[in-house]
Amino acid sequence: MPETQKPVIVLVRPQLGENIGKAARAMLNFGLVEMRLVTPRDGWPNPSAGPAAAGADFILEQAEVFESLADAVADCANVYATTVRKRGVTKRVVTPEEASREIHAEQGRSAFVFGPERSGLETEDVALCRTILTVPINPEFGSLNLAQAVILCAYEWSKGATLVQPTQEEALPPAPQDQLEGLIAHFERLLEAKNYFWPETRAEANRLTLRNLLTKPAWNHLEVRTLRGVLSTLEKERRPRDS
Repeated sequence: MPETQKPVIVLVRPQLGENIGKAARAMLNFGLVEMRLVTPRDGWPNPSAGPAAAGADFILEQAEVFESLADAVADCANVYATTVRKRGVTKRVVTPEEASREIHAEQGRSAFVFGPERSGLETEDVALCRTILTVPINPEFGSLNLAQAVILCAYEWSKGATLVQPTQEEALPPAPQDQLEGLIAHFERLLEAKNYFWPETRAEANRLTLRNLLTKPAWNHLEVRTLRGVLSTLEKERRPRDS
């Protein structure tokens, strides 16, 4: 995906270098790489940001600094002000999920705008943006730290992107049918020897239930082989342990 199709993360007057670094880490977790800073309190670059970024240092190195929010989002057509507070501004309100769907569907650059850690975006900041982005949150404790807020938006955006879930990438395909048939036959052979399918009037139903049970999971070839090994071990006559 071209970088220009990915939303920009804009941090307005961020206060702590550590929080900027953590925000960069959250961005990279979900494939976002462009950070823009508006008058960071302690200047830029900030030596505290790098360690907190935990490997996302290149995002900090290429981060741009602007004197105003208007300058930071000048090239963006879809600008979302993230806030959980009422700011006396009447604008359309969306969730991170809704905003992310819009970003994937709309033309033009997009930006998620986050305010300073202590107070969030000011009324003037929200007024400059096109849309308010907020989340359902505990009304008695509506405080999210900066990295948490960034990761909520970045994660929702990533669901419509082409990121690969690691656990799915590593999953093995289901075993071929002949391997599964061999497993079922192995079970039946052992159970037959123990009179499991008695009485005869219930034998067919019991075999069908057993087959349904064993075909329900999508066993891969390693799992089938492991189960066959377990059955083969149980099938062997018990040998006395060496004393």
